[in-house]
Amino acid sequence: MAVKKVEKIWMNGKLVNWDDAKIHVLSHVVHYGSAWFEGIRCYDTTRGSGVFRMEEHLKRLENSAKIYRAELPYSRDEMKRAILDTIRANKMKACYIRPIAYRGYGDVGVNPLNNPIDVAVAVWDWGQYLGSGALDDGIDVCVSSWRRPIPDTFPTMAKTGGNYMNSQLIKLEALANGYTEGIALDAGGYISEGSGENIFIVHDGVLFTTPVRSAILPGITRMSIMDLAKDAGIEVREEVMLREVLYLAEEVFFVGTAAEITPIRSVDKLKVGSGKPGPITREMQRRFFKVVKDGEDKHDWLTFVYD
Repeated sequence: MAVKKVEKIWMNGKLVNWDDAKIHVLSHVVHYGSAWFEGIRCYDTTRGSGVFRMEEHLKRLENSAKIYRAELPYSRDEMKRAILDTIRANKMKACYIRPIAYRGYGDVGVNPLNNPIDVAVAVWDWGQYLGSGALDDGIDVCVSSWRRPIPDTFPTMAKTGGNYMNSQLIKLEALANGYTEGIALDAGGYISEGSGENIFIVHDGVLFTTPVRSAILPGITRMSIMDLAKDAGIEVREEVMLREVLYLAEEVFFVGTAAEITPIRSVDKLKVGSGKPGPITREMQRRFFKVVKDGEDKHDWLTFVYD
């Protein structure tokens, strides 16, 4: 999905023209993937434009950088203002938001400590990440031959640019074989997550999701769905799960900022349940969109852009 150009991008404290938002080719991030980023959505709710769980996203951004011994040069409050200012400058009602911190131009060796930490915020229009109709009809996925990293290799709790080389391999393999997305296993052969989404599985009426130990990124939408399921009286368990659970599940769905709640209708060409989004998937969609579309926000997850 091509990025739709808007007018302004926030870079290191200033709003600059979209076409002027550039970095040096010798920036550390270009050579070593040393970037930490977030994906956040602003929704056009019935109460106005609201950013979904901005506080939690920015906390995770700080934590991702901390794991790599980096400190953001802007406070959380400054980052909040940067996000809101960027949305307002581009007069957006709804948008995808990409705050990114990265090691900039300085030394070109592996040692990153002499490179500045630069920060940018971009916003753009973005519809259904996994394709038109995905939220209603579901998607076909495969189990990838590429696995998530083992502990003490890449920290999967950090949302960092370099980690997404693994995600690209998962995605590319899936697309090459005619699927919309791939599901990765962890080092032990247990279910992990999609290339850019967490996963939920309904089995015997219980909602399961993979734990952090299964090499997942602890997703903000994942956390939200767990809360919404509890609100609905649905039992939720975090458990390590065998691959074959995907084939025996009553329902399977992806969650993420971009994917939102996307049903999975088949895995490795085996139909999931009836092959259509199931009742728990639909209930989670209903409750999620009640928050982000209708503004029914008892958890205070929305930050409104325009007063």
